[in-house]
Formats: sequence, structure tokens, C-alpha cells
Amino acid sequence: MAFRFIILFLFIGIIELYAFQAIKTITKSKWVLITYGLISLTAIIFIVVGLMKFDRSVGQTKITLITLGLLLLVLLPKLMLTLIMMMEDVLRLIVGTKNYFSNYDTNAYLPARRKFISQVAIGLASIPFLSLIYGMSIGKYNFKVIRQTLFFPDLPDAFDGFKVTHISDIHSGSFDDEAKIKYAVDLINEQESDLLLFTGDIVNAKAEEMHPWIDTFNGLKNFEHGKFSVLGNHDYGAYLDWKSEKAKADNFEAIKDLHRQIDFKLLLNENVKIKKGNDEIALIGVENWGKHFGEFGDIDKASENIASEDFKIVMSHDPSHWEYIIKRHPKNIQLTLSGHTHGMQFGIEIPGYFKWSLAKYIYKQWAGLYSEFGRYIYVNRGFGFHAYPGRVGIMPEITVFELKKGNYVA
Repeated sequence: MAFRFIILFLFIGIIELYAFQAIKTITKSKWVLITYGLISLTAIIFIVVGLMKFDRSVGQTKITLITLGLLLLVLLPKLMLTLIMMMEDVLRLIVGTKNYFSNYDTNAYLPARRKFISQVAIGLASIPFLSLIYGMSIGKYNFKVIRQTLFFPDLPDAFDGFKVTHISDIHSGSFDDEAKIKYAVDLINEQESDLLLFTGDIVNAKAEEMHPWIDTFNGLKNFEHGKFSVLGNHDYGAYLDWKSEKAKADNFEAIKDLHRQIDFKLLLNENVKIKKGNDEIALIGVENWGKHFGEFGDIDKASENIASEDFKIVMSHDPSHWEYIIKRHPKNIQLTLSGHTHGMQFGIEIPGYFKWSLAKYIYKQWAGLYSEFGRYIYVNRGFGFHAYPGRVGIMPEITVFELKKGNYVA
């Protein structure tokens, strides 16, 4: 751990040095340089103290969120600035070496920094800086309703036009604005769906995180065909150091009971039948199964007494479950709903044209709709936020599906 801190501080020191050089190149004002230095020093001290005080027996707190947000605010823009300044240094070194060996000017080996380059570097660095500020102030609660029509030739007739609202990754321990969460709850209610599904991570780690928000989420209306949920990786308390195994087990039981308290039926490797008219579909809920975050889910157990010809919707928190197991499952699972990735809460999306996030290098399916072997998975971008207290480019999502009978026509 100490070695990691040394590397981090060394890294911060290098980018701070380059950032100061850029500021110094474009202004000689003593007071500007002193003010910049004091602000940077204050931010670094806050970050260092915040990181050193992190307690794994307590987990993420409001101070942790501020610390991580400030860390990104310091690192990302200045890292971009540093890369540009380093490229200028490479060119300065090349030109200086050429000058030296040609005896052009041995007294001025390295050319001076160019003011224009520093201005460009600072201008480009301001883009992630302002984006991160936006993400922490507005983006984290900029809820988007995404509507998706899905066609299935084997959808039972009575379910043609059936609407499902899907949310994921509430992470209630990160919330700090009751009005915004009430607004999101109202958005969910306004969709007039038949069924509400939640695919896990109701908290960051502890059941108590959800207690201030139970009344708010009880504002969700009664959906005609119910409200169902599953667990996510954060719901197992695996990221904390517990005083005892009993304390961890008690917290887990309390987290499961939270779903009852907000009127969701928690599915633990089991299934229910959703009936409409003379038809029915199977709703299957598995515990968390993740290639990197615990394999508690059992799709075989959860789909007992369900035939391959039945129409099925699976709720599984981690999309890697679909990639490694579900998409090839012999019971022909038509639709899987997941979350987990949050789209890393940072990326670029132009709906219908382009989407990018670092999440794509970790998860093959990381945001939106994917299909393979004639089977679908939809990865929700998440309702809440975790670690970085904001969202840039990848907004919090409420998904509304309309199920249609038939083949998709482009």
C-alpha cells in the first residue's frame, strides 16, 4: 500500500511540475503563480488526507466521494496538459541536440518553451476539467429515459405491446439530493409500464445507506404486473472489512430485506410467471454472477421447470454472465437485462452513431442493446453513481422496453 502511495505522489508531482511550467509560460504575474500554487497545494493535501483516512471497515463516505472527484479533477486535465508539454519537450530536445552538434548555438541548448503551445495545452485541458465539473454538479442526476422496441417471433400474443421499465445500480449510499431522486421516481412512474425490473446494487456496501431513501422509493407506483429485483455485486458487502462474519451476514440479510421495504419481490436464483390473458412469460432472477466479482448466480437452478420454448426474461446484474453462460444456454433465453458497468460514468455518446467508454475494454457488452445467436442482452447504464461522484457523457438511465411480436424490420 505504501508503495502505491509513493507511485501516486510521484505521478502527481510530475504532472504538477508540468502544469506549473505551462502557467509560468503564459503569465509572469507573481500573484497568479502564487494563487495557482496555493490552490493546487490545498487540493493535493485534501486528496492525500482523504486517501490516507479511507477506512475499509466504513467504506465509501461523502468525503471519499469528494476526494475521488477532486483526484480526477486534478489528474485528468493536468495529465492531458502534461502529455502535450512532454511532446514539446521531445521536440525541444531534438532541436537542441541538432543545434549543439551543428555548433549553431551551444549556449542555448534547449529552445525556450513556446507560449502558444502552453496556451493550447491549457485550452485542451480545460475540456475534461469543465466536463468533470459538469458531471459532478449536473450530470450525475441528468436522468435519461431511453425507449427500446424489441421484436420476438415467439412472444406470446397477449404480450404484444407489453411495456417493461428497467433500472439498475441505484447505489443509494452516494445520493445527496432528495429532490433529484424524487424527480427520477416520478419519471419512472410516468412511463406507464406494465412491469418494473431492477437489476441490483441497491447500496454501495451497507444496508443503512438505503434507510434515508426508503420513503422516496416507496413513491414508485404499483405496476400492474409487479416490481421485481435481483442482487448486484455491491449487495454482498464484499468490499468492506467486517468485524465478524456474523456482522457481514446480518448486513446481507438486511440488504435483502430492503427490497421488501420498497415493495420489490427479490428473486434469488428463482423464477416467476407473469400472466396476461391466457398467456404467460417467465421472469428469471439470478444472484450476482460476474467473471471478476463473484459467481453466486445459478441460471440452471433459476430456470427450473421452464421449457426451452417458453418466452423468458432473465435479470442478471453483470453482463459477463450473458457473455460466458447465458447466451449459449440450451433453454434459449430470449432477453437478458443487466447493469453493473455504469459505462464507467465517463465517455462519449452520440445516440445512434457512436459510443465510447473505457468500459468497452473490460466488458464486451457495456451499454445498450446487443444480440448474438438471436438472443438479446440490454445493459443499463445505471441509475446512480459510485466512486466518481458524477457522470460525463454516460448519463443515468431509465430504460423502457416495448415488446412486440414479429421479426425486426430495419
